[in-house]
Amino acid sequence: MDQVDFNKLWQNFVDTVTNHYMDFNGRVGRAQFWWYILVVVVLAIGVGIVSAITLGLLSALFSLAIFLPNLGMTIRRLHDSGKPGIWALLLVVPLLLSIFSGLMALSFGIYGMFGMFFALFELIRLASLVAAVVLIYFCVQPGDAGDNAYGPAPAPWTPQGAAKPTTPPSS
Repeated sequence: MDQVDFNKLWQNFVDTVTNHYMDFNGRVGRAQFWWYILVVVVLAIGVGIVSAITLGLLSALFSLAIFLPNLGMTIRRLHDSGKPGIWALLLVVPLLLSIFSGLMALSFGIYGMFGMFFALFELIRLASLVAAVVLIYFCVQPGDAGDNAYGPAPAPWTPQGAAKPTTPPSS
């Protein structure tokens, strides 16, 4: 089995963040998408550890900085399987509902209808989990083999480096 080229993984991440920061058009293959997500998760864990030791703001800044590249990669991954990119916003609905219900809970005061809003928060968390599972399911599906409405099929991408040339044995 070929070894993973960590430099290629990092270059994929850097290319996405710098050259495709707000790129919501086109397609991206499964391998390139999931290896990008792996790098994001590893970076998020590292930032989370540093953020826990120091000021907690670092983790929030990282999440904010990586939001648009993640959204773009997810939309292009959905495009690869012929689905509209609007499905990527599936996770935004529970977030907006939680913000709205939180504001409503604050307007009623801490006492009042707090029990009702606590139950509503649990339903919103359940909706968020369902939305995440649906989105992951869509992203693991194979892409369309040929061209689709969102563009040509993406070039094959692997995390392995270029094959090293072999030299014939000297006689």
